[in-house]
Amino acid sequence: MKHKTMTILIDKKVPDFTGATTSGTTFRLSDYSGKKNVVLYFYPKDSTPGCTTEGQNFRDLYDEFQSLDTEIFGVSRDSMRRHENFKAKQNFPFELISDEDESICKLFDVIKLKKLYGREYMGIERSTFLINKAGTLTHEWRKVKVKGHVAEVLQAVKSLQA
Repeated sequence: MKHKTMTILIDKKVPDFTGATTSGTTFRLSDYSGKKNVVLYFYPKDSTPGCTTEGQNFRDLYDEFQSLDTEIFGVSRDSMRRHENFKAKQNFPFELISDEDESICKLFDVIKLKKLYGREYMGIERSTFLINKAGTLTHEWRKVKVKGHVAEVLQAVKSLQA
């Protein structure tokens, strides 16, 4: 089933950016140019139910993404320490990017006004972006519902192979 939140953007070049990742590495989009597709999934907070399930779903299909020359990165505003704990506890085979200053979140316009128990605050709207080997954004999903989402992203990656 297709989510209504998916939009296909053709030929929208993503500017190069960097971010600190788990395992003491640095993500640089240009490092993947010409080599691999990149899935960036933005999520609100480590170790919360929806974010844990989404990460587990990407983990469980990780080998399939890898077989399609696709790297996965999770992005949130959590600290590197929280990310390292979350990654270890959930056995994630992919890196998490810490975006405490929200620079990557702002680049992808995922910081939105949210409401929880009547309180308004600015937070990450669950979103996923698929960037092809040429560094072009080919798919984006906004206001993501976790159930079935990762399988849908995998299908989009498969469509790039055709």
